[in-house]
Amino acid sequence: MQGRQVNQIIQALKDKGLRVTPQRFAVYANLLNRMDHPTAEDILSELNQNAPISSQATVYSSLQALADVGLVREVLLEAGVCRYDANMQPHHHFRCRCCGRIEDIAWDQIQGITLSGFRRGLQVEAYEVTVQGTCDCCQEAR
Repeated sequence: MQGRQVNQIIQALKDKGLRVTPQRFAVYANLLNRMDHPTAEDILSELNQNAPISSQATVYSSLQALADVGLVREVLLEAGVCRYDANMQPHHHFRCRCCGRIEDIAWDQIQGITLSGFRRGLQVEAYEVTVQGTCDCCQEAR
């Protein structure tokens, strides 16, 4: 990781009022450098790959702190599995039913959604579309 990126991560944490700890830094840096929407366990495994630097409780508390201040978001695309995403720009997701791979879909690639058909009393604040199907790798494997 280059010095500029290190400084940007530190500044982002400070700007959100978070104390910069080695573990919190490592969790956020890990998420920023991934596109696969990992679980907390995935992050823990990768962080501890070469040498134990974090515990499961620390990873979970770091993720919660990052989510609370809006630096990451929880992505719930399958029952009982919480994944994390550092891409805070509006976007949708594609999930492969075969391998479980998840990838981002640009916000403007999905059009024509009408949010006016909800019953009275519901106030829509945000939405996200999850598209499910088979990825190109799984299609080739068939």
